Amino acid sequence: MEVSRIRALRGPNLWSHHTAVEAIVSCSNAELSVGDMNGFEVRLRARFPEISPLQPTGHKEPIPMAHVLELAALGLQAQAGCPVTFSRTTQTLEAGTFQVVVEYSEEAVGRLALELAENLVQSAISDTAFDLAAALSQLRELDEDVRLGPSTGSIVQAAVDRNIPYRRLTEGSLVMFGWGSRQRKIQAAEMDGTSAIAEAIAQDKELTKKLLDAAGVPVPLGRTVLDIDDAWKVACEIGLPVVVKPKDGNQGKGVTVNVTTREQLEAGYHAAAEFRDDILVERYLPGNDFRLLVVGNKLIAAARRDPPQVVGDGVHSVRELVEQVNKDPRRGTGHATSLTKIRFDDIALASLAKQDLVADSIPAKGQRVILRNNANLSTGGAATDVTDDVHPEVAARAVVAAQMVGLDICGVDLVCDSVLKPIEDQNGGIVEVNAAPGLRMHLSPSFGKGRAVGEAIVSSMFEDGNDGRIPIVAVTGTNGKTTTVRLIAHLLTASGLRTGMTNTDGVYIEGRRIDSGDCSGPRSARNVLLHPDVDAAVFETARGGVLREGLAFDRCQVAVVTNIGSGDHLGLNYITTVEDLAVLKRVIVQNVADNGVAVLNAADPIVAGMASNCHGSITFFAADGQHPIMATHRAQGRRVVYVEGSNLVAVEGKKRHEIPLANIPITRNGSIGFQVENVMASVAAAWGVNIAWDAIHAGLQSFANESDNAPGRFNLFNYRGATLIADYGHNPDAILALVRAVESMPAKRRSVVISGAGDRRDQDIRQQTEILGNAFDDVVLYQDQCQRGRADGEVVALLRAGLANANRTKVIDEINGEFLAIDTAMARLGEGDLCLILIDQVEEALAHIAKRIAEA
Repeated sequence: MEVSRIRALRGPNLWSHHTAVEAIVSCSNAELSVGDMNGFEVRLRARFPEISPLQPTGHKEPIPMAHVLELAALGLQAQAGCPVTFSRTTQTLEAGTFQVVVEYSEEAVGRLALELAENLVQSAISDTAFDLAAALSQLRELDEDVRLGPSTGSIVQAAVDRNIPYRRLTEGSLVMFGWGSRQRKIQAAEMDGTSAIAEAIAQDKELTKKLLDAAGVPVPLGRTVLDIDDAWKVACEIGLPVVVKPKDGNQGKGVTVNVTTREQLEAGYHAAAEFRDDILVERYLPGNDFRLLVVGNKLIAAARRDPPQVVGDGVHSVRELVEQVNKDPRRGTGHATSLTKIRFDDIALASLAKQDLVADSIPAKGQRVILRNNANLSTGGAATDVTDDVHPEVAARAVVAAQMVGLDICGVDLVCDSVLKPIEDQNGGIVEVNAAPGLRMHLSPSFGKGRAVGEAIVSSMFEDGNDGRIPIVAVTGTNGKTTTVRLIAHLLTASGLRTGMTNTDGVYIEGRRIDSGDCSGPRSARNVLLHPDVDAAVFETARGGVLREGLAFDRCQVAVVTNIGSGDHLGLNYITTVEDLAVLKRVIVQNVADNGVAVLNAADPIVAGMASNCHGSITFFAADGQHPIMATHRAQGRRVVYVEGSNLVAVEGKKRHEIPLANIPITRNGSIGFQVENVMASVAAAWGVNIAWDAIHAGLQSFANESDNAPGRFNLFNYRGATLIADYGHNPDAILALVRAVESMPAKRRSVVISGAGDRRDQDIRQQTEILGNAFDDVVLYQDQCQRGRADGEVVALLRAGLANANRTKVIDEINGEFLAIDTAMARLGEGDLCLILIDQVEEALAHIAKRIAEA
């Protein structure tokens, strides 16, 4: 068995809506039926007993080794605690070659699971050792390292529950919610609206106390000290006991509380100095340690924090008791679990010494042993939810503290006996205000119920009814994609929306190109969704990007499928038939939002058949309004777009909109059939985004199919009285549509300049010139700059072969080079002639043509 070409499908894809790894797996003849491999399944289950049944009950089909690999990769992830359920193995047309797809929740974990699954299978084949425990441990550790921690994870889950899309921007906790101009960002439990100044104030504990004191919020007395002597002086001035801590620390690092002697103060000073140079000494407030969580202007949760401790049983030593407590599965080494393991370090030993204990002391039954003075969860503390007990005055003081510092999400540390009564009535005080507070103690407290803090944070960023989404229009098909994308973007822009667009020419934001080249894949689409100045997005969605990575989005508002033709890269990546291609192209239709629209070509049976795969509504378009599918859909009161006489008509129930084709320059008064189809699809898409009809009318009238607006899409030029048409058509369906279009245009003599894309099938390349040979007098063949895997001269030979039985073509030229071919054809043109130039290097060829016209 050989595993190759592993891909990460990071969005909805050909196989499912899940993220997944896809691999090509080749099996030997013996591996095509593992049931015939003596003892294989027994050895496999001995190594991985929890693997799923190799086939459903009652089935007896041969099981290929690729399927075993699939089940192993999924099962290993599931046993490691990953929430995955989907996998699939599909036979390709190549004997013994399979596509294996396995869902992942974290890409790195999915890739590792596939690698470990291969090791497992190979060990079962060769009867060698496989350490299952080590493999699962490796997966768990990696999953814990790469997945979001509990704080950020709770916010993300709350967003998902509200149908708000999200994207991790780093391997850490920086997350973007929503798209384009409606996006918001968080870093752990800190919002993008939190200023650097507010964060700096929260770090400066002395400045924080001054601000809170000015607002009438109780705080302990104290100040920053210069050295140990100054620290003792301050302690004596404000009165013992005191707290010694770094001026701008966090997570309780370097904090020593309840200092009553100079010796303890010196030890605390040195402990704090390990983290910061500036040391703060303040009055120690006796009482319980409470954490109050404020989001916006509201107290959301509260917890009492208890320091790490063990309770004696009269039998075990302190060290043994700590080991027992740390076996609690809720305790981990980082922030991924609800509790943290208790550290048995020098600070713990010092705390024991204050209680006249050592690590090997055996506490009496029921004796509480404190391992640290601070109660932070990050050092092993525990939390008890007290949200329902907080007095309104206590809540009000916490909100004021957060607002004085300027934090949107704020962890307020309060020391007092109880939160049941006002702080002032019990000589308590707020000792710290924290930016980006940990949420673990509120989500999964040691005691009491968890609180919906993620939901509160999301609600503060997105009001009710705001899902952070902008309209996304995804366009796919064999021909017409780029023109349709450009026209839809133009219509959206005409309505006042700042529009981002991707196509085979580049990435555009509000009409300005920010990237060039073929940008019809998911990476470019994701970049548009990142842009804060985008109110709507239109994406050309090419087959290659969907195969490589899946879609860039989870849902779109509108999906447009223009048509499905046989010349669209068939034979590549196991897409061998038009039916295969349709399954791939319909991915965008399957991922239309429930309240979205699929715009489908009713005249194309394969496209029309995609309607059953859409979760939203359907708008059909076709030039013939009496087409059976159109007539039925219209009779049901649903949306249709068609041509009636000299008008483009859009109908829904009793509502009817008419647009004269004469007012749509791109169609040349309706004479160019494929442009009429592009316009119908574009109008239906704009309608699906709820663009006003006045804006649609204006946009259609102002969109001209010039080389600067839609380069390579039926661009017309006048050259010495002859008509030049430059187009990027490169498959038989596109060629046929172009021939039909130019046949309606008068000409004395017709010529065509053509090359062929080397990554097409032989029959597709030949078919192009078979069509052209019956429509043009002269044909100029040229070789592309890039042959895409073909031998030199091979494509031109196929094109010439297609002209063998041409009825009309009399003159055939073979030219080496696109620009020389263009010059050859243009030199022969006389007044009244017509020349169709099928360009390869779009921008360069159009510039060359413009230069020749200017010279003339």
